[in-house]
Amino acid sequence: MEAMASTKEWVRMDSVSKVYPNGTTALQEVDLSVREGEFLCFVGPSGCGKSTVFKLITGLSGATGGTLEVMGTSPQQARKQSDTAFVFQDHTLLPWSSVVDNVSLPLALRGMSRKQRREEAEQALELVGLKDYVKAMPRQLSGGMKMRVSIARALVSKPKLLLMDEPFGALDEITRQTLQLELLDIWSRNKEMTVLFVTHNVFEAVFLSTRVVVMTPRPGKVAATIDVPVPFPRDASFRTTPRFGELVRSVSEALKH
Repeated sequence: MEAMASTKEWVRMDSVSKVYPNGTTALQEVDLSVREGEFLCFVGPSGCGKSTVFKLITGLSGATGGTLEVMGTSPQQARKQSDTAFVFQDHTLLPWSSVVDNVSLPLALRGMSRKQRREEAEQALELVGLKDYVKAMPRQLSGGMKMRVSIARALVSKPKLLLMDEPFGALDEITRQTLQLELLDIWSRNKEMTVLFVTHNVFEAVFLSTRVVVMTPRPGKVAATIDVPVPFPRDASFRTTPRFGELVRSVSEALKH
């Protein structure tokens, strides 16, 4: 099955810049178009503005130049409509709340009844393979399980746009590769959901994405956008193919230049 993005433009950035109050130019004239159903990975050196791009898209920060639209409206309005969700580098779970209460938190903030939000949270936990851990506390979970809970919390509001900022960076390689496969499975079952994913790992970027966005050192610009024209679903064997190696080399060369 090919990953087919629709013609709907979910994110549009035209000459977007971001200058912080201390004078640091994080982004400079970034142009980017993201279509519904894509899986984009962002790679680049530390400090190149990848996380800043995400903060702008989610409305957590404002651009100082250019125009930015998310699903045809402002980033702030898209967030209010619960159309976007963010998974951070750390799981950011509440240590005093159970797994199911952590996952249902976004629904509680929207005023959903306890019964309904528990049902929705349990469904999200089943998606990430944790249906038997609804009553567990975060301290009882491994690092990989905590990240699964964080992903479930993002999925529970059924976002159209899911942003993930290095969510697997602190995990061991075996857990990381397992979660990569699980994430692709979740995405493939909901092709209306668009995923934007930040990583420093070129291998991870190629394995996951429909396109890889390569960014320059600060001030961050889009240096290259590289298509990954390999059908989905993908399994672990893709990592050992000559095509995978070629694409990794292409992204690595773009990072060098």
